Amino acid sequence: MAINRTNQQLVNLKCSVQNYDWGRIGHDSQVARLFESNCGDQIDETKHYAEFWIGTHVSGPSFLQGSDNDNVSLKSWILQNPKVLGDVVVDKWGYDLPFLLKVLSIGRPLSIQAHPDKELAGSLHKLQPNMYKDSNHKPEMALALTEFEALCGFISSEELDVLLQSVPEIKQVVGNAYNEQILTVNKHNNGVVKEERVIRSIFTKLMSVNREVISKAVSRFIHRLSKESETRQLTNKEKLVLKLEKQYPDDVGVLAALLLNHVKLETGEALYIAANEPHAYLSGECIECMAASDNVVRAGLTQKYMDVKTLCSMLTYNQGLPEILKGVPMNQYVRRYTPPFEEFEVDQCVLDHGASVVFPALPGPSVFVVISGEGSMVTSSCEERVSEGAALFAPAGLEVRVNTESELQFYRAGVNNKVILNP
Repeated sequence: MAINRTNQQLVNLKCSVQNYDWGRIGHDSQVARLFESNCGDQIDETKHYAEFWIGTHVSGPSFLQGSDNDNVSLKSWILQNPKVLGDVVVDKWGYDLPFLLKVLSIGRPLSIQAHPDKELAGSLHKLQPNMYKDSNHKPEMALALTEFEALCGFISSEELDVLLQSVPEIKQVVGNAYNEQILTVNKHNNGVVKEERVIRSIFTKLMSVNREVISKAVSRFIHRLSKESETRQLTNKEKLVLKLEKQYPDDVGVLAALLLNHVKLETGEALYIAANEPHAYLSGECIECMAASDNVVRAGLTQKYMDVKTLCSMLTYNQGLPEILKGVPMNQYVRRYTPPFEEFEVDQCVLDHGASVVFPALPGPSVFVVISGEGSMVTSSCEERVSEGAALFAPAGLEVRVNTESELQFYRAGVNNKVILNP
């Protein structure tokens, strides 16, 4: 497959893997199995395999498959063949993929974090380029491959009131900040409490308290829960906190988790997260798609660098449960997940034995990743056999027919169709 090949063919990709310590170990990780099939590398049963990346981001680039092209990155190939992106994408985002597709295998909770909007991302990248690798924002969506748990967004005002009454350990840490905020808001708003200001004040106070105070508060809370578990059934959130404390003892994130919504997804459900929204993935495996960025601002449940001041100042402080996407059927085999972001949408496709489906030609590019099964992807000029771990780039304007002789599960990511059809 030469670099000057026609722009109207599927391009097989050799993809990158990330071995973060929260990933699953060895072949227990879907990411590891995909990587092994995709690249032929032997899996180390002692290593954590966290993320499988399909895209052009510098932190985990994909390369063209084939003996003549192992050192040709997808990014450089696109730069030399910009028509593969389509005019709409080039006009809006330039000569690069605007999205990044990943598969995640989560063995332990990720940090409490948020992703900056474009303006903040630009500033952070300029000030700390080694920490913030690019200047783009990172809205994202997680689509569950298995049962999946996450923390996302702040609990409602009603839940917050109950929490502060039932968890004295938090009230002791933030009580003054809470009471002062209520009094200030009441004084200036004729008794109408501005909910955002209250949750902002409480979260900022909690995250800013010194580690010794947090350690004592966490210890008291865990001790009380352990005693109470002998006489009553703990709530799911309380059980989660006990689990988090074992993995991250004395961490402020143990208490901060109580302020966030605990969300459970069934297979095939999706959760989307806008810029500046707090979240932490807890367990499970998922397809993740996002704007092409790797910027993360952390402030809990981590041993990595925590930028508490930036995180507290950037958050939107929206309250209430997040929207769960269940996908819209496009036909009997394909469901489409479209978050309110321009850069991407994701199709889930599960083909039965002997089934076939067509992905129409679009004005923008797509990438495919095969999760399980075997089949073929057919265009007007070629046929590619695909199986678990296969990753392919489809240029703009290319119709792809997928056939299978066994059950085949794969995902397609592309630019949000609303942008493509209404540029």
